[in-house]
Amino acid sequence: MRRTQHTTINLAGLSLLAALTGCSIGPSIIEQDIVDSGPSAAPPVDIDSIPDAVPKFESRSRYGNPSSYVVRGKRYYTKQSSKDYQERGIASWYGKKFHGRRTSSGETYNMYGMTAAHKTLPLPTYARVTNLRNNRSVVLKINDRGPFHDNRLIDLSYTVAHKLGIIGSGTGLVEVRALTPGEPEPSPASPVEFAATEATRLYLQVGAFGSRDNANRLQSRLQNDLDTNVRVLEGRSADQLVYRVQVGPISGVDGADSLSRRLDGLGIRDTHVVIQ
Repeated sequence: MRRTQHTTINLAGLSLLAALTGCSIGPSIIEQDIVDSGPSAAPPVDIDSIPDAVPKFESRSRYGNPSSYVVRGKRYYTKQSSKDYQERGIASWYGKKFHGRRTSSGETYNMYGMTAAHKTLPLPTYARVTNLRNNRSVVLKINDRGPFHDNRLIDLSYTVAHKLGIIGSGTGLVEVRALTPGEPEPSPASPVEFAATEATRLYLQVGAFGSRDNANRLQSRLQNDLDTNVRVLEGRSADQLVYRVQVGPISGVDGADSLSRRLDGLGIRDTHVVIQ
């Protein structure tokens, strides 16, 4: 299966490299090679005994925190703060092919550590990640950039993926909730709120508009081009009405990836997964 080639760069060279070629700022994956990413022999430690990360105050990394960066022609904007961040999406994991390499934060990637990669959260960020299907939950440190796959929210270390129970499947439905060192952890949602079953549906959000007419036009276009269900949901963002256009429901991760490819062919590339 395919992987991206990754290069860690410092901020001094970021602008020039981005202008010339775009930049990749740390190891991550596009598609997971499950067989080749796990340990080739017995792990050097008892993975189940590895403790969660403990949130602590740390300076922002000198590396991996540019205001924005470009990968494969797409620009990502680094968040200034992780406070109150909470999002649900698809998790993947990366293992031995990147074990021992430098991460975007400058730390060495350890597949047996409690770490992860995220495209936009500041480095480092501590977070609680919960598997929505089995309610397993861990605390980890985000110290890397990725995964650069349209439908993936977070890239987990091998140990984290093992603890959350997604090694075999390669992906999982998760909730990521940022933690603030020195502050009490927000009360977790109840198992009922977290539970995801085989009936859980995914949607691809393809746009958000301040105008209902614009949302309706995109809805009509996609219903004709895709011959599938497209809905418009009214909501609020920053105290303003917003109309979100979503395609689905989709039965699983493979379906979401297939739909993304079809949308890409229609010129719609800025999508993200919504879990309901």
